[in-house]
Amino acid sequence: MNEIQAQIKTFLSRFFGNHNLQQDEDIFALGFVNSMFAMQLVLFVEQEFQIAIENEDLEFENFRSINSITNLIERKTALIIYK
Repeated sequence: MNEIQAQIKTFLSRFFGNHNLQQDEDIFALGFVNSMFAMQLVLFVEQEFQIAIENEDLEFENFRSINSITNLIERKTALIIYK
């Protein structure tokens, strides 16, 4: 688990109680996510990783698991570096 994944897991674990969330586990399928939590998750990602989540980024696939959120962050930060 890399640093980004660890930060995401720590954030998510605050809301998921005693569930030991795995990197590829679907947080939507687990039933942990409602619309309010989804907004909190987007804000966490933006603030913690200093990126802007655009409308086109607001796809379930980008937020479905620790791995998918990590991939989104890595793509967005790569765009910032190369601009």
